[in-house]
Amino acid sequence: MKDALHVSKENYLKAILEAEAEGHAVIPAKLAHWLEVSAPAVTMALKRLKRDEYVVAGADGIVRLTEKGREMAYKTALRHHLIERMLSEIFGMEWHLIHEEAERLEHAVTPAFEARLLKKLGGEGMCPHGNSVLPESPKKKQKRGEVRLSDAEEGSSYTVVSLQERDTKLLHYLHEAGINPRRKLRVTRKNYDQTVAIETPAGKAILGAPAAEAVWLKAL
Repeated sequence: MKDALHVSKENYLKAILEAEAEGHAVIPAKLAHWLEVSAPAVTMALKRLKRDEYVVAGADGIVRLTEKGREMAYKTALRHHLIERMLSEIFGMEWHLIHEEAERLEHAVTPAFEARLLKKLGGEGMCPHGNSVLPESPKKKQKRGEVRLSDAEEGSSYTVVSLQERDTKLLHYLHEAGINPRRKLRVTRKNYDQTVAIETPAGKAILGAPAAEAVWLKAL
């Protein structure tokens, strides 16, 4: 569990924006899980965010961004995206280490440095995990012919398109399993217990449903 004092309002707003982009209804319990903080910490943070007019919460319990909150959240998401690309494209940092580093650095970027990064990298590229500034909804991905690893066909081969990146432990796990963005894998078996057996250039692995749901593929 993280210390609530080290989870800034930018982190909360970015998490809400990303959840909305993915098509989730944002409730306090989801924020507590994603940000690894306690339920009371989320309650206190949301109280401050409502007071400062960054979010509103309806009778249904769903938390929504105001225009002011959305603007701040997008700025934070863009800084995070640019830092990830900088660490990868300029410094060659390994993809599974980048997200956590960017989480720390995104709050220290000045407007002048952000402008330099935008000029150098542009705002439209993909991060090392295959994502744009904001994650896309499953419907958008499916329209492009992408499929979750959990839904992939047994015996078929795919290219890894993107990975859900909010969970650093998951990124390390996928890396150890040989699942890397833009790499190929083959689904060798889909098991009754919802685990998926795969084969990659690094070898064989078996993934549980939560990990398989975080990997998006495109058929070869």
